[in-house]
Order: sequence, then C-alpha cells, then structure tokens
Amino acid sequence: MLDSYAFIGVFFIAALVFPLVPLIAAWRLRPQRSTPIKRDTYECGLEVVGGTRVPFNVQYYMYALAFVIFDVEVVVLYPWAVAYGQLGLFALVAMSVFIVILVFGLVYEWKKGALEWA
Repeated sequence: MLDSYAFIGVFFIAALVFPLVPLIAAWRLRPQRSTPIKRDTYECGLEVVGGTRVPFNVQYYMYALAFVIFDVEVVVLYPWAVAYGQLGLFALVAMSVFIVILVFGLVYEWKKGALEWA
C-alpha cells in the first residue's frame, strides 16, 4: 500500500527541490560587494524626488481585482467551450453556476461603487 503513495512523496520532494536549488545557487554565487549606490532606490534612471512610500488609492486595487476575476473567468471558459461537445449537461450546469457566481460578484462591486471612478 505504501508503494502506491510513493509517487506523491517524489513529487513533494521535487516541488521542494526545484525552486530551492536555483535560489540557493543564486544566493551563493552572487557578488557580495555592496555599496551605498547599489543599495540606493533606482527609478527609471532618475534621482528619487520625495518619499518612495506613496499611498495609492484603494480603487486601483479594486479594478485590479475585478480584472483578475474576469481574467480567470476567461481562462476557465475557453477550455470549457473547446471541449463542450464531449462534456454534456453536467458541465453546462456547472459552468452556469460559475457564471452566476461571477455575475453576483460584478453586481456587488457595481452596487458598492467600486467600478465608479471618482
């Protein structure tokens, strides 16, 4: 029985090793010389004027979240539409529920005024 779960352990070890090995190698092989110029804030080749911690309007994040939601919707809908002929009625109902949930999210954002630019 333990042999049937061995591949999960192999994938778990691979999931840990593949990202850690390049990160550790890059950390060990990087140049260790640091100067004040290298630690300075760099912005488009210009000297920084004012503070670098500028507060952003939260509405930018709301637009970004709305974009991500509908971007994910397209990523899910496209393969579903391509394979629709083989999926059947259950897939139609499942996708309808998915779209209804996203429409409720859109209506909620709209009613809260998150899509209004003020």
